[in-house]
Amino acid sequence: MLDIKTEIAKLIEGPIAAVDGVDVDEDAILAALEIPTDTANGDYAFPCFRLAKGMRTAPQQIAESFAGKIGSALPVGGMIERVQNAGAYINFYLNKDVFCRAVVSDVLAKSEAYGSSTIGEGKTVLVEYSSPNIAKPFHIGHIRSTVIGGSLANIMEFLGYRVKRLNHLGDYGTQFGKLIVAYRRFGSREDVEAAPIETLLKYYTEFHEKAKADPSLDDEARAAFAALERGDAEELALWEWFREESLKEFTDVYDMLGIRFDSYAGESFYSDKMQRVLDELDAKGLLLESDGAQIVDMDEWEMGKALITKSDGSTLYITRDIAAAIYRKEHYDFYKNIYVVASQQDLHFRQWIKIVELMGYSWASDCIHVPFGLVHLESGKMSTREGNVVFLADVLGEAVEKTEEIIREKGVLTEDERETAEMIGIGAVIFQELHNNRRKDYVFSWDKVLSFEGETGPYVQYSYARASSILSKAGEADVCAAAELYTSSNTGGGSGYFTGENAFGLAKLIAGFPETVAAAAEKFEPSIVTRHAVDIAQAFSAYYHDEQILVDDRSERIAKLGLVISARHAVKNALTLLGVRTPEKM
Repeated sequence: MLDIKTEIAKLIEGPIAAVDGVDVDEDAILAALEIPTDTANGDYAFPCFRLAKGMRTAPQQIAESFAGKIGSALPVGGMIERVQNAGAYINFYLNKDVFCRAVVSDVLAKSEAYGSSTIGEGKTVLVEYSSPNIAKPFHIGHIRSTVIGGSLANIMEFLGYRVKRLNHLGDYGTQFGKLIVAYRRFGSREDVEAAPIETLLKYYTEFHEKAKADPSLDDEARAAFAALERGDAEELALWEWFREESLKEFTDVYDMLGIRFDSYAGESFYSDKMQRVLDELDAKGLLLESDGAQIVDMDEWEMGKALITKSDGSTLYITRDIAAAIYRKEHYDFYKNIYVVASQQDLHFRQWIKIVELMGYSWASDCIHVPFGLVHLESGKMSTREGNVVFLADVLGEAVEKTEEIIREKGVLTEDERETAEMIGIGAVIFQELHNNRRKDYVFSWDKVLSFEGETGPYVQYSYARASSILSKAGEADVCAAAELYTSSNTGGGSGYFTGENAFGLAKLIAGFPETVAAAAEKFEPSIVTRHAVDIAQAFSAYYHDEQILVDDRSERIAKLGLVISARHAVKNALTLLGVRTPEKM
């Protein structure tokens, strides 16, 4: 991987090492290196303030002295063109042509693997995401966990981790008692099979309306769930049927989004594993009785009282999450166990992770909650009880239909109009979702989601399609020649072909892609990749608008095609990590 910062750090380390009493290693230098906002101050800058105390010299003098020593030793034609000081800073200026050619060589040597690493080799990372409730609608609110989690799984896998994608289905709890009662009282098997989620939602909503007038329904529902927990045949059969029918609709949406899972083991999977947790909590003196219920007192950590079992003995989410974490550690021996769950559940996660720690499990800190903000409707908060939801399948379908209309209006030539519309329309929804910081709440708007203007998925996809078009016009012979030129031992490409700011700016962004991927993984933040993809797309647009690429001079043409190929790889790799496909024509 092209690593200019490390090369610069080594140049700085030399003069520092020659000074007695100053201990600043390469890692510290790397951490201090800055990228100036004004390119007149160089491409990289090192502040000398930290050295002043140890050297007992003014930082301005240190910068001037070091800049002179480093600059005089630079090789002719190397990556660093010149070094000069500005006040207390040592500024490094790259040779544009050498840098661009080095970036292209690096990308073409790795192509689809560009930006990846082996940092996670031999380590298992679990990513739990999506996790909808069975028999409830897969609405627009579920898109956040689904695509954020899907992208994080892709990013972790790209960095060499062995990733297991988990869908912890909400397939247990008192709501199933309510649904069983509703189905028995006013349900129809034919209606459920015809439209599972829509019908089950109607039953759920109707149950709550009737329960307002007849509270005994809630008691009946609790009894039905207790029977389900005991494994009574009739309740179990209904529950399994609801689960099976719901999964059919969920799978359709996952297929549209390109989302996959290695496990659909939901809450019910851990129903026979919870007694062990209760016994262990009791044996370790963590359980307390409170009005017939069992709790863990967490006031010491300002987390209140964690309810472990209700007074009737039934378990809760927290019991099941503890059981699930223990099972996953023993089954997968995970390096990290990541939960992509709404920020509303922050206290819940802090509580159960702390309880796991109190149980004596040192790996509790490897269980990581990745929170995200909520989705609201313009008409107010979504509520499955009130039936006030926007189905995710409807959003994706609408996006595809709108895109098909645009394709026809613009006369886009494509072998498969429907498939292209799916790539662009669904890609627009995913990209828009991943463009903003995951922690922020937002209001769902049809107009915004289906807009293809500005910093959107279609805009980035278009840069890929534009690069594909340029390569197609250049012809296979020139494209192969470019690849051969930059992957051979001599990475030449001609002198002076990459001296412009647009080529240099594009190359810098492409070179920064591997670091961007690593940062997204470290912060569990796909929007870092999303925004970098927009930056590359914008830089590529500026490059091909302001410079001629398919020029008559073949040496220049082949050299420039290398940068086009590199931009195309970087854009495709970024979009792939986000879960967005790349059409060849737009």
